[in-house]
Amino acid sequence: MSRASVAPRLRAGGHSLTLTTQILLGSLSLLLLTVVLGGFLFTLISNQTLERQYQLRALGIATTTAQMPEIRSALAAEDPKHIIDGLAREITGTAQSAYVVVTDRNGIRFSHPDPALIGHKLEEPVAALDGQTHVGFNQGSLGKSANAKAPIFGADGSVIGQVSVGIEETQVFENQVQNIWLITGFSALVLALGVGVSLLLSRRIKRVTFNLEPAEIASLLQEREALLHGIREAVVGLDDDGRVTVINGEARRLLQIEGAALGKPVAELIPDGRLRDLLTGKIPGADQVALTEDALLVVNRMPVSSAGRSIGSVVTLRDRTEIESLVRDLHSVRGLMEAMRALEHEYANRLHIVGGLLEMGDVEQAKSYVSQVSAMSTSLGEGLRARIAPPELAALLLAKITVAAEQDVQIEVSPESRLDHPQVDQPELLTVVGNLLDNAVDALANTPRPRTVTVEFDDADGVFVAVRDNGPGVPADKIDQVVVDGYSTKDPRPGMRRGIGLALVARIVHRAGGTLDVFPGPGGNFEVWLPANPHHRTRTGGAGIDQNIGG
Repeated sequence: MSRASVAPRLRAGGHSLTLTTQILLGSLSLLLLTVVLGGFLFTLISNQTLERQYQLRALGIATTTAQMPEIRSALAAEDPKHIIDGLAREITGTAQSAYVVVTDRNGIRFSHPDPALIGHKLEEPVAALDGQTHVGFNQGSLGKSANAKAPIFGADGSVIGQVSVGIEETQVFENQVQNIWLITGFSALVLALGVGVSLLLSRRIKRVTFNLEPAEIASLLQEREALLHGIREAVVGLDDDGRVTVINGEARRLLQIEGAALGKPVAELIPDGRLRDLLTGKIPGADQVALTEDALLVVNRMPVSSAGRSIGSVVTLRDRTEIESLVRDLHSVRGLMEAMRALEHEYANRLHIVGGLLEMGDVEQAKSYVSQVSAMSTSLGEGLRARIAPPELAALLLAKITVAAEQDVQIEVSPESRLDHPQVDQPELLTVVGNLLDNAVDALANTPRPRTVTVEFDDADGVFVAVRDNGPGVPADKIDQVVVDGYSTKDPRPGMRRGIGLALVARIVHRAGGTLDVFPGPGGNFEVWLPANPHHRTRTGGAGIDQNIGG
């Protein structure tokens, strides 16, 4: 479904914000909150630091002033020459402080920016009488200021006075305003960068999501899941590294995958063989056949690319077990019909012969001819039943002999063959014999006469079956390939797939714990041994796959 068809339907019910707007608003809200809180905390910390710096600056001035010999000696003598106020004014100008006030231990001022207060007592107690320095913000006669007090020690080490230095709050506030403007400018820059990054991020996301809005993506995802798991065809999506990205329930069933599969490579989920090679693309081609333990699968693998770049592949699998079995059953029925049609002509000729003899009055000769034909018709079936006890197998051999005769191929059961009551699964035995005979008859097509197929049975230890023909046989370098599903050197038959019969025989033999030996030509030679199974089943394999489906 295209974006054009999805968008109007999703937006018809309301005016939801676009993805770009949501990202921008979300980023701005987060950035704004972060910047405001950060700016507030930075301003608070900066102001505290700045106030502390001014207090320490005032303390440094006060300590230095209190240690000046001129100040100490003048204060000890009660400043008869009035030099303390001059020194204090000089220090105030040099240090750029608001005031430098020197008092004795009784709080009498010896210096002050306001000359009228010199000689007057402080309104508050003298804090430095404990011999320690003190800092803080005080509300003095000149207003609020960053203040520091330092004791003045006499010659005997006693406190004889204090120095109080103040820096007006206006100087501190001016520096705080500068810091606030700096923080504000930095915050604005961060917000601008945040807006730009948010816009770039939203454009990138929109490009990656093919300009789809979140609601559209959610709708497409729901539709994809419904479609993926609603179809009966198995679908597996793989990335370029062969890891599973998508898999539906039908694929899990056909591939017999349980548990987590997404993100795992095919090599961990599928055993080594033709099916894995088809999934990974090692074996190319459309409508390739893969035979599993329970099903006949038709596999198609389609590479997927986006903007000219490969992004993986999609593999579809179809279960053709029942259909293929029906097609091959129909083929067998057609073969029997052709055989019956040929027999009809043969028996019509024999009836004409009998009728002619009777018309000529040669009754004895007609009786002799009828007896001869009757003996020929029953001898083959009776001979098979005498050596081959299972009636299904004897019937299968009789049918194969009749059909092969119409193709000018003679099937013979070796005189030493004997099969009484084999303790093996009858359907498996029928599948093995039928497919080996079909392959042998097909191999003799277009070969010089005589065309002969020999079948040998032995049930001394399990069941031994050997099928040999006088055709070209299997080349020595192809022995390992002829039992692989999908491999065939024959031309395809209409409506039927080649390369399955011997692969099915190999599956059955392997599952039963037997052996399959293929010998190189000239002459086809296949030998199968199936071990005795006292608890043999009446049916094996998947739905109809253990049938006589030919090569």
